[in-house]
Amino acid sequence: MLDVSRVQKELVECNRDKSTSGVSIELNGDELSHLSGTISGPVATPYEGGTFQIDIRLPDGYPFEPPKMQFITKVWHPNISSQNGAICLDILKDQWSPALTLKTALLSLQALLSAPEPDDPQDAVVAQQYLRDYPTFLGTARYWTEAFAKRASVGTEEKVQKLLEMGFPEALVRATLESVGGDENMALEKLCSC
Repeated sequence: MLDVSRVQKELVECNRDKSTSGVSIELNGDELSHLSGTISGPVATPYEGGTFQIDIRLPDGYPFEPPKMQFITKVWHPNISSQNGAICLDILKDQWSPALTLKTALLSLQALLSAPEPDDPQDAVVAQQYLRDYPTFLGTARYWTEAFAKRASVGTEEKVQKLLEMGFPEALVRATLESVGGDENMALEKLCSC
């Protein structure tokens, strides 16, 4: 059974210093077992300036079982699937320990952005590019960060207006757009699946 008090403490702890750590977590709906994480792209990497959304699902066995994490924001990285956001990171699999927290997991993802492991890839195409044509990898990673991870305030009101015209409530539209980094298509998919 999910340790509710621990999860609540972890949420408070994670969000206490989000401006310095660059990571935060919030509820994704009403259930404590489904959360949304946010990490800032590390300085001096092609992800710098980006804000990356992470879907977090806590199994009933948490903290004795690892959280299930997946990038919602598209990212070009050898250890993250460019197709579905799946993550290859040992602490999210067999190296998880109950001593770890959601914050340490998000900080580990942030560190992974800084130090890719192309020899243990999640996305073989990206890993090959990283190993064989590093300048092209950097350019592609920067482009994807610009395209998918930087929040453009310009155009947000137009996106909100379009979704409002489809009959969705404004508060839900704004929260959904925020949770998917302003991606109108992803927001529509999410709104339709509610």
